[in-house]
Amino acid sequence: MDDDDSSPLSLTIHHSGIPHTFDLPATATLHDLTTLLASALHIPIENQKLLISPKPGLQKPPFAATRLNALLPVDSPRLKITLLGTPAKDIAALNAQADETKRRAEARTAALAASAKQKSSVRRTASGIHTLSSSSNSYTFHRLLPLTHLPNPDRSLQFLARLRDDPGIRAAMAKHRFSVPTLTEMDPAEHTTSESRTLGLNRNKGEVIELRLRTDAYDGYRDYRTIRKTLCHELAHCVFSEHDRDFWDLTAQIEREVERADWKHGGRRLTEQDFYNPDDWEALREGGEMMDERGWTGGEFVLGGVRDDNGEGLDRREIMARAAEERMRKDREKNS
Repeated sequence: MDDDDSSPLSLTIHHSGIPHTFDLPATATLHDLTTLLASALHIPIENQKLLISPKPGLQKPPFAATRLNALLPVDSPRLKITLLGTPAKDIAALNAQADETKRRAEARTAALAASAKQKSSVRRTASGIHTLSSSSNSYTFHRLLPLTHLPNPDRSLQFLARLRDDPGIRAAMAKHRFSVPTLTEMDPAEHTTSESRTLGLNRNKGEVIELRLRTDAYDGYRDYRTIRKTLCHELAHCVFSEHDRDFWDLTAQIEREVERADWKHGGRRLTEQDFYNPDDWEALREGGEMMDERGWTGGEFVLGGVRDDNGEGLDRREIMARAAEERMRKDREKNS
C-alpha cells in the first residue's frame, strides 16, 4: 500500500480466542492501534503485547508511532495479529481481592491480640513470614489463584488445591510456621526464552508464590512431584532470598519433611539425595530450566503484568500463543 493511499485499514485482532475487527484511517500508526484497543477492550496500553505474524513479530510497549501500512503486510493472507493482555477490570478485581485479604488479616490479628493472654499470639518470625495466629490451620496458602485468561482455569485451581492440601506440604508449612497469602500459577509465555524457562517465583518472602503448572504450549500439566519439589524450593525463599548455603540446607530439610509426611508413599523418601543442592542447580541451568534467580523482592504482584523485558525467544512465544489460541478454539467447539 502506498503512503498516498487513502483507503481505510480493516484489521482483525485476536484476543483470548475471539476475533475483533477494527477500521482505522490509512494514516493510523501502531500507537493509534494500541490506543484503540485500550478503549475498546479495556486493556491498558502498558499491559498490551501484540504478536504479529509472519512479521514483524512481538511488539511491546512503548509502541512506536510507525504507520501501520508500512509496518504490516496488510495485503498478505497470512497476516495475523494476536493481543496478549489482561483487561483492567480483571486487574482491579485481583488488587481488590488482595486489599480485602489484607484487611481481613489485619482485623483477625487485632482480635487475637486483644483476646490473648500470652505475650504475643501473632509473631513475626526471623524469616520475615507473617503468621496469622498460633493455630496450625493458619499455616497454609490462604488464596488459590489460577490464571483465568489461560485455558481450563478450573483444572489449574484443582492442581493448586492438591498442592495446598498435600500432607507433606501441610506438615512442612506447619513446622516452619509458613503462612502464604497467595499461591498462583505462572504463565509460561511470560517466563520462557529461547535459552531457559523459569519454574517458580517467591515474591517478597512469601507474599505470593508462583509455580509453572502447565506445559509450554498450554496443552497439559507438568509432573506433580516435580512441581511439588519446585514448591519446596520456593518455600525456602520465605526465609532466605539468596541461594547461599543456609538456603540450600533449608531447601533440603523441607524436601525431606515433605517426603516423610507424604502418607501416600508410606512416609519414605523415593531417593536418598538432597533436593536441589548447588550441583543440581547448575545441572538445571545447563538443561535450560531454572528454578528461579533468587527470592524476588519489591513491587507488587499484578495479574498479567509484563515480567520479562529481555526480548529473547520471540518465535517460541509466538508458537505458544498460537497453541493456546488453538486449544481454546477446540474447547469452544467441544462445548458448542
